[in-house]
This record gives sequence, structure tokens and C-alpha cells, in this order.
Amino acid sequence: MVLDVHAALNVLHNASYSYAPPAVQGSTLTWFYTTFGIIGGLLALEQAVYRYKKRHLPGDSWTIPVIGRFADSMSPTMEGYQKQWDSGPLSVVSVFNIFIVMASSNQYARKILNSPMYAEPALVHSGKLVIGSDNWVFLTGKDHVDYRKVLNLLFTRKALGIYLGLQDSVARKHYTKWLDDAVADPSAKPIMMTARQANMETSLRVFCGYYIPENAVEEINDKYWCITQSLELVNFPLPLPGTKVYKAIQARKFVMHWLEFAASKSKLAMAEGGTPECMMDEWVSIMAEPGYKGRKDFSNYEMAQVVFSFLFASQDAMSSGVIYGFQHLADHPDILEKVRQEQERVRMGNYEDPLTLEMLDEMVYLQAVVKESLRIKPPVTMVPYKCKKPFPINENYTVPVGSMVIPSFYNSLHDSEIYPEPEKFYPERWLDSKGSANSNSQNYLVFGSGPHKCIGLEYAQMTIALMLANAAVLMNFEHEITPRSGEVEIIATLFPKDGCRLRLSPRAQA
Repeated sequence: MVLDVHAALNVLHNASYSYAPPAVQGSTLTWFYTTFGIIGGLLALEQAVYRYKKRHLPGDSWTIPVIGRFADSMSPTMEGYQKQWDSGPLSVVSVFNIFIVMASSNQYARKILNSPMYAEPALVHSGKLVIGSDNWVFLTGKDHVDYRKVLNLLFTRKALGIYLGLQDSVARKHYTKWLDDAVADPSAKPIMMTARQANMETSLRVFCGYYIPENAVEEINDKYWCITQSLELVNFPLPLPGTKVYKAIQARKFVMHWLEFAASKSKLAMAEGGTPECMMDEWVSIMAEPGYKGRKDFSNYEMAQVVFSFLFASQDAMSSGVIYGFQHLADHPDILEKVRQEQERVRMGNYEDPLTLEMLDEMVYLQAVVKESLRIKPPVTMVPYKCKKPFPINENYTVPVGSMVIPSFYNSLHDSEIYPEPEKFYPERWLDSKGSANSNSQNYLVFGSGPHKCIGLEYAQMTIALMLANAAVLMNFEHEITPRSGEVEIIATLFPKDGCRLRLSPRAQA
């Protein structure tokens, strides 16, 4: 009975606190309906703005509120992109209220790349957060031209000759380790991460020489993976702790510390009369030449920024190129045999001697292999730009200011009128100087076009050629084909979904 009384008193007590006068209840309902109305109005406005920007272009009739196609951008596929490209030469998509115009034809891709007055490189939506908004790659107009004039001097034939020796020694070092591991365990293993590591050390040694210690090189390689993972076309927009973009920013700070350290060491070494042994040395030496008329006051931070941008541009793109180069050669033993015959003719069996630029010049078939491999699987299929003012891309449509406009390279590189049987790996198409492939250079957009065309394209092709040349003569590699070998993993650049599983063994020398 006592328990029942207490229970009754509790019910009355709670009821007295839950009771609200009618005026208060009405006020609550008013706030509820007002909030609901505001949210509904904003969502309706979002749809209206999207429809207004979209106009007649192919794309979703309505966008998913707030997030748009965010789910698709989290796990992009070549099939999904191809479906978008096939919907029309221009099409639209929205992600987190970022309005995106996709350009799939060669005509529109080149127009975007060659219209700096209307559009500027944005890389990916998180690009400025990851790379740094003050990096030179985001400059436009005269500032960009002046910067580029200086940096072009870092890719002369003389400079490439300096870099080649570093590339050769690092490649041999990693191939020796690959083969030692293969002897211990001859089973097939994915080369994706080991090739990335070899490429990372190659890039760091070319750019910074041996100013960066071995342990830092290894840590930079590990941390740089965070940068790679953050480079999705559209990522979570806020760099909150734990997000991919946040981790990438922290990785950039670590890498920049060592790049600034290398710049300071290079300046000291060159001031003491040292001979250039890497890109930073060459840069410092060029600025000290009597006839040099460009800017001379590059700080350690600015030099580090430039090298970081080169590392950013080269790391995943060249790794993709090397990995698919291995896969294409392994899948086409007849072509691999032609590469080896050319290596024998040019190198005359002296495979322990470092490669030279003159030797690479004679390896015409190898160069065709590299060019064809990059055409079939271009490391970068698109480069996002941002419209800084309304862009009249054709007479019927103007891309709204602030929108992303993204030229695709893939369709240009797989145009059957220019490249018959475009999915076929056929290096011979590049050996005919008057053939369709060589006569239509406007379609070969592997390295972009216009004022922001890849500044290191010769260096990139040289790197991939050297890696494949040494691999062809030093090792046998057999591709273990899996159900995912033909599928593409899009992690900033393209990679085989199974990581390209190779069974390696030392190659007996005659």
C-alpha cells in the first residue's frame, strides 16, 4: 500500500512538470512549423538552383538533398564515369551542392584546358587544403607564366641527364630487393605498394638528392599514402580530425619539413662550390649563373612547395604508369620479347652499366610501349577546374561561375577513329610517323594541354621507360591473373584492383 501511494505521488509530480499552458504549446508548434517550413524552403531552393544551372544538359533531373552524388564519389568506378561521359559531351552532377560539369569530348576538354581566362586548375575539391592554397600550381596569368619559365629550366636535357643516374641506381636497388624477396618466397605478390615505394624514393632522390636521410624517406613514403587517399574527386568538405583530408594535411606538414631541410642543405652545398647532383642543386646553380635573368630569391619554403607539387604530380601518376607498364608487358610476352631484343641491341649485353639519355633515344620501341601503355590506362583520367567567371563553353550553355568543370581525357585516348581497336595494346601504332596516332596529337591528352600542361612530361616518360627497361633485362615476371586484374581502382590515379600480382625471378644473362 505504501508503495502504491508513492507511485501515485510520483505520477502527479511528473504530470505537474509536463503540463504546459495552451499558449506555450502553441508557441512550440509555431516554432516547429516555422523550422519545417524554412528547411523545406531551402531544400526546394536547392533543387531550383540545381535545375536552373543544369538547364538542358544530361544529368539527374533532381539532386539528392544536401549530399547529391556523394555516395558515388566515395567509391568511383570507371563504369560509372563512362556512363556519365556517354550521356553527352557535356553533362552535370552535384555533390555537396558543388555543381559539376563533366566534359567528355576532345573538343570541350581542350577548350577547358586552354581557357585560363575562365577556368583555373582546382585539382580536386580538397586540393588547396591538401597541397596548400599558396602553392604555385594555383597561380594564373603572368604570375604562373613567370614561375613556369624558371621551372622549365629544371627539365632541360642537361638536367634530365643528372636525374637519370639517380633513377637508375634507385631502380636497381629496389629490383635487387624484389628479387631477393622472390627467391625467399617465389609466389606471386601484388607490386602496387612496392612499386610506389620505389617510385617515391626515386622522386625524392631526383628532387632532393641524399640531403634527406633514409629513415625520413621511408616515413615520407608511409605518410604520403594519406595524401593519396585524400584525393578523391569530392571528399568530405571539412578537414575534421580523423578525416582523410585532415590526415593528408598533417602528412603534408611532415613532408614539407624535410623538403625545406633539403633546400637549405642544397644552398649550402652549392655555395661551397659543389657539383649539382639533384634537381634542387641544379635549381640553385642555375640561379647563380651570370646570364640568368629570372627570379633569384626563392626561399627554402618556396622551393619546398615546388618540389612538393612535383612529388604530388609524379608519385601516383608515375606509379600507375609503371605498374600498368609491367602488367601490359607481362600480358603480352611477344611485345616483352621485342623490348628485350631492343635492349640487347642498344646495350649490347652490358646490363650492369647505367642507362644514358643517348641509349634511351635509341630505344624507339620501348618509347612506343610506354606511350601506348599510358594511352590505354592513363594515370589521370580527368583534371578538375573551377570557373572563376561565367564560362560560355558553347553557344547554348554557359558554365556558372564557381562551378567545377572537369575535362575528361579517357574518351580522347580511346577514340576509335584515331586509335583503331582502342582497347588493344599495340605499340606499333606509334612507329608510323604518318599514322593516325601520331597525326592527331591533339587527342593524346595524357599530360594535359594548354598553359598548365604537365611541366615534367619528358621526365615522367623517361622514368617509366627506365623502370621497364631495367626490369625487362634483370628479371622475369609472370602475371597471376585474377578476376580483378582487369578492374580499375581509382585512388587519385588508376591502379589494377588486385595490385598487379607478379611472380618474379632473376633473369639468366647470356
